[in-house]
Amino acid sequence: MARRTAERPAATLLLGYWLPVALYVGMIFLLSAQPNLRPPFSFSNSDKLMHVLEYGGLGLVIARAVLATATGLPAVPLGLLALCLGLMVGTGDELFQSTVPGRQSSAFDLMADTVGLGLAQFVYRALLRS
Repeated sequence: MARRTAERPAATLLLGYWLPVALYVGMIFLLSAQPNLRPPFSFSNSDKLMHVLEYGGLGLVIARAVLATATGLPAVPLGLLALCLGLMVGTGDELFQSTVPGRQSSAFDLMADTVGLGLAQFVYRALLRS
């Protein structure tokens, strides 16, 4: 993959790449603020599947924003940066959920978030190659 040499204007980066991240994070916290929220389907660990899917989406939009912002960095550091940013959101989300009546915070939920974020990095890189 050829590296981009031209830098994007700050307004393009903020509106085109980081605003979708902020909106997605807002959606996550909006869902987390709902008391007694349950997955739309019911089977063992269905909530963990929802965490993987939710944070997989977050991982994709973060990977896109990080790649657009930090041009010239190798793939692995970019993926790790996106993963760390997503983990900060996930940790904050779990702490926030612990304050919402009818919701609980769980290290297993954060682990499912991490799986979703990590898988998203591989998927994003695979999509870039194709």
